[in-house]
Amino acid sequence: MTSFPIHTPETAPADARPILEDAQKGLGFIPNLYATMAESPRLLDGYKTLAAIFGNTNLSDTEQQVIMMTNNVLNGCVYCMAAHTTLSQMQGVAEDDITALRDGTPFADPKLNALRVFTTVIFETRGWPKDADIATFLAAGYTKQTVLEVILGTSLKVMSNYTNHIAETPVDAAFTKNVWTPKAT
Repeated sequence: MTSFPIHTPETAPADARPILEDAQKGLGFIPNLYATMAESPRLLDGYKTLAAIFGNTNLSDTEQQVIMMTNNVLNGCVYCMAAHTTLSQMQGVAEDDITALRDGTPFADPKLNALRVFTTVIFETRGWPKDADIATFLAAGYTKQTVLEVILGTSLKVMSNYTNHIAETPVDAAFTKNVWTPKAT
């Protein structure tokens, strides 16, 4: 196994240091994901920038988490599931929705089910959904803009999920109460 460092502001490449310092100030700690991504300042900057852009979509916090956590589950990302469960709780996402995301059970809201199904289609087809998939998603009350924002959220998760897989990023203490285990396939 190739080992990846978990950087501090003192050990990180110079271009990553301000991002890590901002995380420390804003969150009170530096998430291990950021500390690992710091090995590539461009990856860390790209991830933070894309996350901010995704956060400014018209999607609700719950809808954003549906897209991100669906990708986390599909990619089997233990780190991101723990982190996003914690973030969802902090954002006030309904506990039933968080449980549905973690366990793969249906949502009470059929529109959220449609979002999870479409996100899964985008993931599984690698961006080649059938016209019927798009039509079903639009009929559930989403828009063509949302179709593209599912791609945005999926792209964001590729960056973090793949980094965590390759680096075997340890789950931060702040997220350990929400550790998740992928279902055996």
